[in-house]
Amino acid sequence: MFGLLLQEVTTCSPDYYAHTQRLFLHLLKHDLAYRASSAVNWDPVDETVLANEQVSPSGHSWRSGALVEKKELEQWFFRITAFKEQLLEDLESLKDTWPERVRTMQRNWIGKSVGAKVRFPVVERSEVVEVFTTRLDTLLGVQYLALSVSHPLVCRLAETNENLKRFIDNTKTGRSEEGVKSKRGFCLAGVVATNPLDPAALLPIFVADYVQDGYGEGAVMGVPGHDTRDHAFWRENCPGKEIKTVVEPSSSKEPSYDIFTDHGVLTCGEYKGLTSAEAHQKFLEKLGTEWAEETTQWRLRDWLVSRQRYWGTPIPIIHCSSCGTVPVPEKDLPVLLPEGINIRGRGGSPLASAEEWVNVACPSCGELAQRDTDTMDTFIDSSWYWARYIDPKNPGKLFDAVKADKLLPVDLYVGGVEHAILHLLYSRFIAKFLAGPAGLWPNPSNSTAEPFKKLVTQGMVHGLTYTDPTTGRFLKPEEITYDAPSQPKIAATGATPNKSYEKMSKSKYNGVDPVTCIATHGADATRAHILFAAPVADVLNWDEDKIIGVRRFLLRVLKRADTCTYVDTPHLPEITTPQERKLWKALNDAVRSVTEAFSESLAMNTTISDLMKLENTIDAEIKGCSPAVVYAATQVMLRLLAPITPAVAEEAWEMLHHGRRLEGSRVLQQPWPQVDTRVFEEADVKDVSIAVNGKVRLTVRVEGEMDEGVVRELVHGRKEWEKWASGKEVVRVVVAKGGKLVNFVVK
Repeated sequence: MFGLLLQEVTTCSPDYYAHTQRLFLHLLKHDLAYRASSAVNWDPVDETVLANEQVSPSGHSWRSGALVEKKELEQWFFRITAFKEQLLEDLESLKDTWPERVRTMQRNWIGKSVGAKVRFPVVERSEVVEVFTTRLDTLLGVQYLALSVSHPLVCRLAETNENLKRFIDNTKTGRSEEGVKSKRGFCLAGVVATNPLDPAALLPIFVADYVQDGYGEGAVMGVPGHDTRDHAFWRENCPGKEIKTVVEPSSSKEPSYDIFTDHGVLTCGEYKGLTSAEAHQKFLEKLGTEWAEETTQWRLRDWLVSRQRYWGTPIPIIHCSSCGTVPVPEKDLPVLLPEGINIRGRGGSPLASAEEWVNVACPSCGELAQRDTDTMDTFIDSSWYWARYIDPKNPGKLFDAVKADKLLPVDLYVGGVEHAILHLLYSRFIAKFLAGPAGLWPNPSNSTAEPFKKLVTQGMVHGLTYTDPTTGRFLKPEEITYDAPSQPKIAATGATPNKSYEKMSKSKYNGVDPVTCIATHGADATRAHILFAAPVADVLNWDEDKIIGVRRFLLRVLKRADTCTYVDTPHLPEITTPQERKLWKALNDAVRSVTEAFSESLAMNTTISDLMKLENTIDAEIKGCSPAVVYAATQVMLRLLAPITPAVAEEAWEMLHHGRRLEGSRVLQQPWPQVDTRVFEEADVKDVSIAVNGKVRLTVRVEGEMDEGVVRELVHGRKEWEKWASGKEVVRVVVAKGGKLVNFVVK
């Protein structure tokens, strides 16, 4: 959400342009920004570069829906990989304050893999195929090699093989022969490799679209017997052929497996009985450095920050034929977007068409030069705004170092889990750069220089969704009729639709207009219902019918304030009766739990329920309480409620004070309630159930220490007791449930 908001900010804020460009120049100065040729995902409709996560599994653009193409472009990158070890290791410092699933997602994205690089010789060719693997112990189970469509060997062969070239073209545009990506591969006829550990084993070589260009060596060793993906690929491309297994569970007590993918013990030849770890070392020794070496691979790649579109922050670089790449001098910042141009490019950035803007004098030699026509990925803007907030009016620096040391890191970050990887990873990278090479945050209070101390990922709101059971088509609200409120029917057919709760989407017709909801129920009731319906991190299945419960509660609060007697006293009331003690204990429990929810746990759903319980307790105990106690309890309840329902709380506050206008009299101007410790000095009061021969007959309220004599005295003379125990002998008294139940056995 912040990324989208800041995209609008950067469109209209020269100040933020200037400082984001200043950040770019800081990175450039420390060799953490560089330009290189790269194969990118190209959207031919929007004519811009797409990140990998903006391309669907079928190879289509998430924005335009066009089939994505591969294109070579000169691009700007941030060298985030320079911090890969730090980004991975410092996740441990967040284990108590960040959700585990977010840390796991970041850990997987960084993707550190310790394994070995193995070289497979290609028969009758003076070259080898290098493969990175974390499972060297399965080397004897390799049955094929798979190469990416951009592997050097594949590119050379495609020059003379039209069928291969067609397969590559279809793969790059997201198409296979079936129209979608599949596990189908292209077998390189006549090209085979040998296993360096077993030279007699000939391995077919496939080109496969599941092999990533950027990970490892762009090559995979296929082990169908011990990898589910390899197994599926082998079954599709070599149906009916044998599948080799070379590792089995280390214990006979383990369950049987169709495909054993864990570590275990080897089952083949001279290596039989070796554990996976022992086999790893043995194979390294056997192969020697000519054919294998231990190494570490990372999934993380440098951050591609160039975008060929109009919006976004212009890259502050000038290209000169004599001087090369020249940074825009800081005195000339910000570089602003030109106005009045076509914002759609023709195979490149739309800024390239603004000739007056593009053509400038080189800051170094004064000769004619050109501005860089790319804009920055808007993730850059959202990766450092949290630091700018501490010093938003500083004209010459990103922020003041003294303020950074005092105010950073951010105490609490609330955001959607959809930002769990890229936005948060980029923010962590920028934080470590600012605290490290840049020296702009010289003394971070946490030595790991993390940007956010605590992270809360709020859940999504899901809407009630109807689909046609026959076709699966999403149904519009007007296509649904109701025989009864809980019995929807499809108007056209009379069939019962399928119901589910799914992420709200225009295409699913399951959205809720907040304006309509607020107009119907009020902003306070709507807000309170959202908070009450689910914990902040959970999915909320939106059910507007349940708002009525919150509305009734708020109406009771208003009625309570309107009927409460005003008591003009600045002091805490005296607590004397059992009813007052019960109410005051409930009040202080609410203060404690609501304060903890606002300051620590963010358990807003329990906050609403705690305040509902408090109002119920006031109602139940009011007859035994003085007007001063009821007035004080109502005051505290309104102060606790005010941050959630400010309008209702203010209206009730006016009612409670009967129109009296005092200085600082608004409810939100009041100090936050504190726990009254006096309550713990008062005698303990509890309700005790009295049973006769195992059946509860009455309830008595016991104050202070409870013993058999106290209970006998309290029940003596009660009509319920006389009815069931009069004239009978008490032979035994049993105290149970921590003193909350006393059973008299009589005969």
